[in-house]
Amino acid sequence: EKQLKICGFKRNVDVLVLYLAGQGLRSIPSLSRFHRLRYLWINNNKIQDLTFLIKNYCLTELYLNNNELTDISDLFHNPLAQDPDYRLYVIYSLPSVQLLDRKSVTQRERESALHLYNHERSCVVQSVAFGKRVNTPLGTAVGSSRCTQPAGRLMMPSGCEFGNHINKVPFENPEDAVLLRAMTRSLMEFSSVDWNKVATCQERRLGNKAEEPHEKLIVQFR
Repeated sequence: EKQLKICGFKRNVDVLVLYLAGQGLRSIPSLSRFHRLRYLWINNNKIQDLTFLIKNYCLTELYLNNNELTDISDLFHNPLAQDPDYRLYVIYSLPSVQLLDRKSVTQRERESALHLYNHERSCVVQSVAFGKRVNTPLGTAVGSSRCTQPAGRLMMPSGCEFGNHINKVPFENPEDAVLLRAMTRSLMEFSSVDWNKVATCQERRLGNKAEEPHEKLIVQFR
């Protein structure tokens, strides 16, 4: 109602765009009266379902990111659902969704969505796991961790270069870039003598301490 007054709309049929992003909304009343609604922003809220979308047959763009959606059952038979990659795009944009258009979201669909819309991230996830390559399925939320003793060199996708080179690959998670950068460093070794076991001049002169073989401490790091 507030937006309608601001925009000066007197008839529901005149409403083509609604911007409700970032309002802290948990629910929205039915939007069925806006028969010609084409663009709807409801991102950055706390919405859990889309039951308010009824008879909005002209809807072409719907922004849902950063909500608490777990069930999307009523988007089919709308223009936006006719896009061939619509389902994968929704799955990628809403990692928490479990049910979309009355069909359960499968693990294979999550992997395909990540590969299609974030190929670099997909390559990193498949290549990095505690410093070595392992074959693991992609989950809804993939975490990254740092390791002090990597077991092997990372398998990087072709065309990916780091450092000061111009061909840098962006990452959504900064820790992935830090880990990959660390793996390219040379192995360094630091050695030192354990002076606690070396007799002092006075101890040698008085013979108060038995002579022990020198022990060298070695530390390796990247």
